[in-house]
Amino acid sequence: MRVAVFGGTGFVGGYLVDALLAAGHEPVVLVRAGSESKVKRRDEVRIVPGDIATPSAIDTALEGADAVIYNIGILREYPRKGITFERLQYRGAVRVIEAARRAGVSRLILMSANGVRVPGTPYQETKFRAEEFARHSGMDVTVFRPSVIFGDPRGTYEFATQLHREMVTTPLPGIGFHNGWSADRGQIHMSPVHVEDVARAFVEALDDPETIGKTYTLGGPESLSWSEMLKRVAAATGREKSILPMPIGVMRIGASALDWLPFFPVTRDQLTMLAEGNEANPDDVAALIKQPPAEFSSETLAYLKQ
Repeated sequence: MRVAVFGGTGFVGGYLVDALLAAGHEPVVLVRAGSESKVKRRDEVRIVPGDIATPSAIDTALEGADAVIYNIGILREYPRKGITFERLQYRGAVRVIEAARRAGVSRLILMSANGVRVPGTPYQETKFRAEEFARHSGMDVTVFRPSVIFGDPRGTYEFATQLHREMVTTPLPGIGFHNGWSADRGQIHMSPVHVEDVARAFVEALDDPETIGKTYTLGGPESLSWSEMLKRVAAATGREKSILPMPIGVMRIGASALDWLPFFPVTRDQLTMLAEGNEANPDDVAALIKQPPAEFSSETLAYLKQ
């Protein structure tokens, strides 16, 4: 099966390409100029130069495709560079879906995120609106909503690596974010899911008509607090880390004044979503990949030792 992949050069995208090739599919990846080196196994895939704002490049990527995966997403906006949630997570998805329909491509798998909704943050709203557009497009759509994704970043951006770099390797205590003023009562929980399990779920869904019209939440086997995840990241590299409890409200005060600066670590919207938690049932992943999803453990975090 020829599969047009939009968002194939980033963290999850690289693993999607690997999983597609392992299953015998032919990935076609849209790649911005200068990003060709980011394509994993680029000698084995078809590369189409261009970006999501170029209709002709989108059309070329969709030529002869049997299915399309839309995996473009960002965690932070940089409006001066044209990097916005509206442009990439909604308008880009709409542009690709409309082009796919013109090209006669009926199968679509859309990467969304756990907890998306309207009203919500701009991140949540644009992801949700893309879902709604896809569902009403007439295509055979499957939507995936993963919790936080971890795994070897292979030179890209990834959650556990960021925790290790910014909180574990420093001489200061790690920050244990929580809601309210009680660290015990206000713990934030997430369900970290391994990137290889996510990629396999995408590929397994491609040929399974039972997944059409469905939305899957993708979570790992455990619900872990922020502090528990931080301690496991430290343990994976042979460290012990003390945790300093930090109410999200205190961090939000700083973000209100400084989150417009690129170097400030989090935005107000990111803190809002963090406060909501990010738990997801592991059953969807297990059913799709036909095995229990990987744990957030020293074994699966061994890449941090690098």
